[in-house]
Amino acid sequence: MLQKVKTEIAEQLSKELGIDKEIAFASLETPKDEFGDLTTRIAFVLAKERKDNPVKIAASLARQLKPFGYVEKISSTGPYLNFHFSNEFYLDSLKQIKKGSEKFGKGKKTGKKMAVEFFHANTHKGVHIGHIRNITTGEALCRVLDAAGNKVVRLNYQGDIGPHVAKCIWGFLNIYNGKVPDNNQDNRGVWLGKVYSEATGKTAGNPELEAGVQEINQKIYSGDKEIVDIWKKTRQWCLDDFERFYKEFGVKFDELYFESQTEKIGKETALELVKKGVAKKDQGAIIMDLKDEGLGVFVLITKEGYPLYSAKDLGLAKIKFKKHNPDRSIHVVGKEQELYFKQLFRTFEKAGLAGMKDMALAAEASHHLIYELVMLPEGKMSSREGTMVLYEDLRNKLVELVKEEVMKRHEDWEQKHVDETSLKIALAAIKFSMLNRESNKVMVFDWNQALSLEGESGPYIQYACVRVRGILDKVGKKAGKGKETGPAKSEYEITHSERKLIKKLCEFPDVVENSAEHLAVYRVANYLIDVAAEFSKFYNVSPVANAESESAKAARKRIVEATGIILRNGLGLLGIDVPERM
Repeated sequence: MLQKVKTEIAEQLSKELGIDKEIAFASLETPKDEFGDLTTRIAFVLAKERKDNPVKIAASLARQLKPFGYVEKISSTGPYLNFHFSNEFYLDSLKQIKKGSEKFGKGKKTGKKMAVEFFHANTHKGVHIGHIRNITTGEALCRVLDAAGNKVVRLNYQGDIGPHVAKCIWGFLNIYNGKVPDNNQDNRGVWLGKVYSEATGKTAGNPELEAGVQEINQKIYSGDKEIVDIWKKTRQWCLDDFERFYKEFGVKFDELYFESQTEKIGKETALELVKKGVAKKDQGAIIMDLKDEGLGVFVLITKEGYPLYSAKDLGLAKIKFKKHNPDRSIHVVGKEQELYFKQLFRTFEKAGLAGMKDMALAAEASHHLIYELVMLPEGKMSSREGTMVLYEDLRNKLVELVKEEVMKRHEDWEQKHVDETSLKIALAAIKFSMLNRESNKVMVFDWNQALSLEGESGPYIQYACVRVRGILDKVGKKAGKGKETGPAKSEYEITHSERKLIKKLCEFPDVVENSAEHLAVYRVANYLIDVAAEFSKFYNVSPVANAESESAKAARKRIVEATGIILRNGLGLLGIDVPERM
């Protein structure tokens, strides 16, 4: 509805003033309350053309333009031209939101395909809090892009070979004699992550032990049957645990890629780049010399003949673009890899210019979506040093904290209901904490803030949804069993605080579109905080079940329903479920 009115205003300005409609539309913005519902800076544009004072122009336009459609009044404040909406705009907006229901906010099909590559947790390592920021960002981005009308392909590229795998297997064989302790049989993949940390600690600085790790690594690459069998077995343990994690986290990938499947193609591609004169041999290694471009040396193949991540990423690009050929290929990867991706994308470009079509496609479509470190109040974490907070530990701690509160408030609940509700709240706390700020900013994970029922937290938004349900249940009881209050009557005059909330609800489609355009899911999270805050203000001043008239009750019921739709749809984009009660 808001988008429709903006378009009508832009068309009217274009018609009356003889200016481009797109310029008129771009000039519209949401002002402070006292300045109306929408305002335009068009007087500044006209002032340049007419060489006149923008304040004078705005005042003249306010007198010249007549109300139309949902615009009942036009005024000026300094150089700004203000548009005030009619009561019908707000009532009709509520009807539109209810009619759209769970589809409200979704855009028209764009015909574009977006490949989003995220998570990237290596096998034989633990899933830690940094991976959680990655997977929450990646999944939320996929949902937002989908809601904006794009076809989305979820991809996951994981390291299942390399030194880290060899180190974990070394620990498995030398620390645990190739046996899993009885108390870790149900989460062997998680346990292997801890074995990796132990092995790192034991081998660090010990040349003899490090040589043993290197020997295992060489045996994996050379196909030694005994070691490869252990690799395959332990790899599967990790993949099984990942699948349980994906299910709990509400993520389902369309395609899983592994380094073990891209290394051969990557090596062949690197050799092809040498033939084309794009890459070169240097002391036995194959490199991309990007020093003249300020990007240093990008090593593809080691002097021993092993393909590095760089070569494997070339192989991945070939596979990905042959099968999916996306319009955009978005890599959700931490900031510490920023230089690496600049080198990789420049390699795509050079290969494309040399006639490799798949590399040219990759160069044009690829984008590195950066996310920053997740830190605890006590400082940076490290999986190598064993100071990383594993997902399993984070989840369990949060669930236990939530359970204590849930059981205090609902002593009559069955344990199953307590467990389900606690998990939903804990996951909301984790996800929202990762999503409510720009991904390229360092975040400090604060346990108490994440679980707060006040302020910027997932549980706070969940609680607003639960409150919506409670109000609607109460209204239903007041109206009589099975009887629903009638439609909002046009004679009810929407109050100032109600207008603020409804107008905020109307912004949802724009928020989705802007979040998708700028790959900025934090905008959805920030928007939901604003909606919940406006709803709280509305709730405190506008009684629903005990409204002063039937028309007031009907209108406010619609407002509550619309708020519930927006909050649920918004949380859905962030991958957050809402419990029935809290």
